[in-house]
Amino acid sequence: MTDAPDTRQAADDPAWVDYQTRFAEVYDELNYDRSLQGWAMRASHRLAEQGIDASQTWARVLEVGAGSGEHAASVRHGFGHYTLLDANPRALAVARRRLGHDARFDFVAGDAARLDWPDGHFDRLIATHVLEHIPQPHRVLREWCRVVRDGGLLTVLIPTDPGIAWRLGRRLGPRRNALRRGIAYDYVMAREHVNACHNLLALIRHQLAERREAWWPLPVPAIDLNLFFAVQAVVRHPAGAGHADAGT
Repeated sequence: MTDAPDTRQAADDPAWVDYQTRFAEVYDELNYDRSLQGWAMRASHRLAEQGIDASQTWARVLEVGAGSGEHAASVRHGFGHYTLLDANPRALAVARRRLGHDARFDFVAGDAARLDWPDGHFDRLIATHVLEHIPQPHRVLREWCRVVRDGGLLTVLIPTDPGIAWRLGRRLGPRRNALRRGIAYDYVMAREHVNACHNLLALIRHQLAERREAWWPLPVPAIDLNLFFAVQAVVRHPAGAGHADAGT
């Protein structure tokens, strides 16, 4: 997930603008090629679907920060309509080329932190590799819950950055590939990953009471020993809040 490039920054922040401009071109290559990094990233998407009932069908699903649409292939359950939201139109263009043949998919340019749907509109919201990028994540979690119906599902997947295993894996995989492409990787990651995993865990556990947690590659709750953390949380709204039912 990344913001749309702002060329007004080009004069004072060329490295950032270069990455933003090239994001859709290089993201899949840096993260989902045939290397060990690509294998791990695909495993992270499977982790986000762990425990999902494959026989279930939900009417409306929203994926925020959907990027080039990588996660959709890992979704286990059936769905009637699947909306991919991302701030980067170039990334959405890649997703549209990948998934646009299927009429169930819709592609929307927008901000993952401010959603333009009514309360309780979706049955499930998916956010993979997104929350670590967004300022004020506690407010963003509330916004995501707002658009999910009572009893619906919120799925969040984050890297264990700055855990030891994550930092080692990053140096062995995407960092090397990015530097080879002339991308100022360390600078970009400092700008991109603004929320540390341990802080996000505290926010998630405080705000999402009814949840199931999962780790990868080891089934132990340890940031330094794993690369990814995922949570499936059932969204509950206060009685009488007036949230619409999205249907089943």
